[in-house]
Parts: sequence; structure tokens; C-alpha cells
Amino acid sequence: MTPAPTLSPKTWALLLLLSLIWGGSFLFARIAVLEVPPITLVFARVALAALALNLFLLMRPPTLSHGGRWRDFALMGLLNNIIPFGLIFYGQLEIGAGLAAIINAMTPVWSLLFAHWRTADEKLSAAKLFGIGIGFAGVATLIGSAAFAGLQASAIAQLAVLGATISYGAASVFGKRFASVPPLITSRGQLTMSTLIIAPLALLIDRPWTLSMPSDAALLSIIALALVCTAYAYILFFRILALAGAVNVSLVTFLVPVSAVLLGILVLGETLAMNQIIGTGLILLGLAVIDGRLLPRVIGSRSTASD
Repeated sequence: MTPAPTLSPKTWALLLLLSLIWGGSFLFARIAVLEVPPITLVFARVALAALALNLFLLMRPPTLSHGGRWRDFALMGLLNNIIPFGLIFYGQLEIGAGLAAIINAMTPVWSLLFAHWRTADEKLSAAKLFGIGIGFAGVATLIGSAAFAGLQASAIAQLAVLGATISYGAASVFGKRFASVPPLITSRGQLTMSTLIIAPLALLIDRPWTLSMPSDAALLSIIALALVCTAYAYILFFRILALAGAVNVSLVTFLVPVSAVLLGILVLGETLAMNQIIGTGLILLGLAVIDGRLLPRVIGSRSTASD
């Protein structure tokens, strides 16, 4: 049996950096979607990100090739950008950020199920299921009662965010086929195809030229979503995916709420509550169990002590 990929210290660092970047994406999205319709917001996000990466590659020597995989990039763009971005933006029109974060933490569950079905090296195990359960409980504890602020919202909005996590889970497994492609090329490819796919929908449905100009806060949020939370974040995402596999890269959804709390403390001067301490501890424990190296060491140390 093919050995399951694990997280090295370098990959853990990349995962933490990605969680910090995506920790701010819910805030930026919430600000922007109140002034820009979801489909147009998806188009703006992927188009600006694609433009930035294409311009960057034009300034580099032509040594990186996409290998003619535009069809794969188009499907990856649908699964990883258009479908989840659209569903999350729609859901955030009605539900609170806390509830959205808890639903988003379902992503590793779908990644694990899709990986078990479609891969040879990431099979379902009791330890992974147990670790995901602990991590999910940690996210719920971390967010606390704020998670229930959106429970009175439309069930369709909640199901929309849940649908986004299914799409993300499928994308993380489908994206393994790009392991031999440089992350910069994969990111550029999927975002370029996403732009070409979503542009006609935005023009036909939202007619952006009829919309009023967004505020400065919304415009800055869109730029941050595109350049930092999309263009750069996806370079990190595909790098982690190639190094550690679909299930491990999806664990970033457990770390995103932790990053959001830490950013609130460092940037906004917020205080750390007990539920946040306990929730963070549970998330870290869940990640350690999923990583697969904690329990053998604990069992080994106990065996050595008893001998």
C-alpha cells in the first residue's frame, strides 16, 4: 500500500501562513458582498488574481509551461473557485461569520471521503476520523455562542456554504493531478479559466455597468481578496497539496478560525476568552492526531516507561 503523505515542519509553516491569509478572507468577503452582487464579486476576485499572475509570469523568463492542461484547469477553476466562492458569498448575505466558519470546517470531512474513494495513498482511517472530529469540536468551541448568530437565517444560505465545502473537498483531490506542475502555473491556469467561465454569467445576470460604485472599503476588500487571499494563497495551496496531499491541505479550514482570533488580538487589541483557549487546544490536538505521529510516540513512551 502506498504510504500516506505527512506534514513536515516546512509544510506546517506553509499551512499556518495560508491559514493567516484565509483568516482575513471572510472579513473581506463580508464587507464586499454587502455592496457587490455575489457573481460579480466572484468575477472581480478571480479576474484581478488571474491578471496579477499573468502579468507576473510575463515578466519572467519563459521557462515555466502549463503543459496544455487548460481543460483540467477549467474543471479545477469550477471546483475550487467559481462554485465555492459563489456559494459562500451568497451564504454570507444572510449568515454570521461564526456559523460560516463552522460549516466551512466540514471541508476536511469531504476531502477525506473523496480521497478514500479516488486515491491510493490517502485512505480512510479511524485516527483521521477521530482527529477531524476533535478539530471540528475545537472550531465550534473556539467560536462559541457567536456561531449560532446565523441560525435564524435562511436554510438555503446555510446549505450554500455546506455545498461550497463539498466542492472544496472534491477540488483538493482533483488538484493532486497537478503535483508535477509548478504551483504558480497551476494557480494562473485555474484562475484564468475561472475568469473566462464566470465573465459571461456576471455580464448577463448582474450587468455590472448598472451597479453603483462600491465604497473605498469594499474596493480595498476586493483587491485584498484577489491579490492576497486568492493569487498568492493559491500558490501556497498547490505547493502544500503537492507536498502533503488532499486531506492535509484541507486542514487549513480548522486553522482559519484560530488565525482570525489571533489577528483580532494582534491587530484590533481584542482579548482572549477561555473558550478560545480551549477551542484552539482542541484544534491543535485534532491536527496532531490527523498528522499521525503523536499517538505512536505517546504509546511508545508509555511502553518504554513500563519496561
